Amino acid sequence: MNETYFVLMSLISLGFMLLAFRLGKSWVVGLIAVNAVLMNIFVLKGMYLFGLATTGGNVLYASIFLGTDLLAEYYGKKEAMRAVMVGFFASLFFLVMSQFILKFVPADYDFAQDAFKIIFTLTPRIIAGSMIAYLISQNLDVWLFHKIKKKTGSKHLWLRNNGSTWASQAIDSVVFTLIAFWGVFPDIWQIILFTYIIKIIVAAIDTPFIYLSKKLLPKELKK
Repeated sequence: MNETYFVLMSLISLGFMLLAFRLGKSWVVGLIAVNAVLMNIFVLKGMYLFGLATTGGNVLYASIFLGTDLLAEYYGKKEAMRAVMVGFFASLFFLVMSQFILKFVPADYDFAQDAFKIIFTLTPRIIAGSMIAYLISQNLDVWLFHKIKKKTGSKHLWLRNNGSTWASQAIDSVVFTLIAFWGVFPDIWQIILFTYIIKIIVAAIDTPFIYLSKKLLPKELKK
């Protein structure tokens, strides 16, 4: 059952990113920021996919990498890097504000405080791991995508889309897991491997979407 929801969620998130691309650059940047914030919440959801332990945050990675790849392909490296920083800023703002909202003394009729504590009381290691891994992996993805494009020109879109994502996902999995869970779980490298496999599966799903983007160019690119 989880696998069915995984595929549906991946397709829907990728579809929304493609729709954002059709609407224009600012929509893509905005959706990347939203996904970056959601990942910091969904990472708390532990689950099994294809028999492998993973988190809900991994499912949204395909959408973010598709977004930055679309920006790098059609708008250039600078705009893709800018989107990465916007996502990082949005995540940082969310994390700071979520800690403040916990400090308010709830009213007698409040029913959400306990749930807020569970969701927003993140350990510093998980916060640091998530933010650092996002910043490193996303910048690597954009840099590598642009590097491959300089070598191949307009050919082999699948190569720069998947090549840049596979490499950056490996770095993301290692950095986040080591920072967040080193000394907590004994089989740390097994967790890294399983997390990476799930991300590769998610990344593979986005390849048809980036090819479909050629048919859905926004008006600003047709001028």
